[in-house]
Amino acid sequence: MEKKIILLILIVFVLVTGCSVTTLDSADYSHNVDAILSTEKGKAYNTYFEGYKYYLPKELKFLEKEEYNSILLDRHGNRFYLYVDAISFYYKEKSNYDIDKNAYFSKKLDYNNIDGYLQIDEIDGKYLIQYMYNYAKIETYVDKDEINDSIVSMSYLLRSIKFNKKVIASFLTNELSYQDEEYNLFDDSSEHESFLDVVYKNEDKAYKEAVDEEKIKLTDE
Repeated sequence: MEKKIILLILIVFVLVTGCSVTTLDSADYSHNVDAILSTEKGKAYNTYFEGYKYYLPKELKFLEKEEYNSILLDRHGNRFYLYVDAISFYYKEKSNYDIDKNAYFSKKLDYNNIDGYLQIDEIDGKYLIQYMYNYAKIETYVDKDEINDSIVSMSYLLRSIKFNKKVIASFLTNELSYQDEEYNLFDDSSEHESFLDVVYKNEDKAYKEAVDEEKIKLTDE
């Protein structure tokens, strides 16, 4: 009887949200996103750059940054690739995303007049998370039991982003170089293989040592 009630709840959830939910895990993912993005974003910021600022959750730390692209690291050693799209913010461009029924999880986002999407795909036994919201996108590649924590951290970061339109306008006047990035994480047409190439391209000894050092710092805090 209890299983039937749970199944009925999931069916109603799918009909209401319009997203593909096939497991209890997926229901948790959607609940966490709704709970965080639907509330008013906090006014606390701890990360500042020219043209924008945001709150970086304590579960994440910077590994490196170039222009509007950043690589973040969690305590498990997973890298999070963040791309902030100031041009889309300036021109108020909309996300063009359709629910992917073949994905492990697919959800179209629309909160506080800001749209985006969250998609998770299983690839080679791990899960590629693509999360776009508030004119920024984060991608990461994690184990299944790390998906929920990753989504929570990504949600808080993306929700908190605040742009300075005057500063961005001055950047656009000077033709920002980040428009010419070879791999654009904000591009919905990016293929999974391309992203995984970016993930693994720096897997050398020096890089691994740097990652291990950061993992130790995160664990000790």
